[in-house]
Amino acid sequence: MFGLTFEKLLLIGVIAVFLLGPERLPHYAAKLGQLVRSLRDLANGAKDRMREEMGPEFDEVDWKKLDPRQYDPRRIIREALTDADPFAEPDAKPVVARAAVNENSAYLQRKRTREQLAAGEAAPFDAEAT
Repeated sequence: MFGLTFEKLLLIGVIAVFLLGPERLPHYAAKLGQLVRSLRDLANGAKDRMREEMGPEFDEVDWKKLDPRQYDPRRIIREALTDADPFAEPDAKPVVARAAVNENSAYLQRKRTREQLAAGEAAPFDAEAT
């Protein structure tokens, strides 16, 4: 899980012996044992509570299927794209978008009355506006 191999654990143990010394090592080893026991009890308590809340369905769950290491994002996206839309109506007609055009709109009036500049003529420029 954390990439701890036997060699790394052995190295941590040797460093602990040098740092703690032989007189304090048994005390800290006992503390580590208590910590491991309490973490194990905590995990077992959570498992028991989950079993109690889920009831008989708890034993039917395929826990390996829910393992996050089993997820392949490409497969999930591929399956999502190939699945049919469950909310789509089978005989739905496509919607055609049409814009309502107002012939008297300001945009169309400006477009009609816009004058073309002659070749080489500079565009109008307002020095105070910029």
